[in-house]
Amino acid sequence: MFTQLLAKSSARQAASSLYRAASDQARTEALYTQMGTPDSVEGRFELLTMHVILLIERLEGETGLAAETRQALFDAYVSNLDGALREMGVGDLAVGKRMRKLGEAFYGRARAFQAAFEQLPDQTDLKELLARTALQARPETSPDGLATYAIGCREGLRGCDSSSLMSGRPVWGV
Repeated sequence: MFTQLLAKSSARQAASSLYRAASDQARTEALYTQMGTPDSVEGRFELLTMHVILLIERLEGETGLAAETRQALFDAYVSNLDGALREMGVGDLAVGKRMRKLGEAFYGRARAFQAAFEQLPDQTDLKELLARTALQARPETSPDGLATYAIGCREGLRGCDSSSLMSGRPVWGV
């Protein structure tokens, strides 16, 4: 029983570190200034979601602590969104409804990223997804740079060993 509690605690710690890493990476200035993501609540949400999805995808298929960390990372993501909504002044009665919508958005994005990644090296679907979400369908902004960035992050994470991930040091590859 003590071993199970220790494993869950370790998974939560690793997930918390990975969440912070995703959050920090999603705040990279170039994503906004050079790649055209609007510096808005929606733009930041989309980039954070993308980075969390990339980490969850990397942890897919792992066993043991990494598998538990995958779920704990999603839990940390949801918990932090809940806290952010409350900080923004969303009332208790509305938080549940908004969280449901955000959860649906997350799963929709995760499915869309998976489908787009399955089409690589053809980047058409990925570019369309990023243009619609992170770039908020602004016709003056090309999704090319952000697509290259996302692919680079994905490749970096794929080459990242599990011990680096579990210690909260993902290799984004960019």
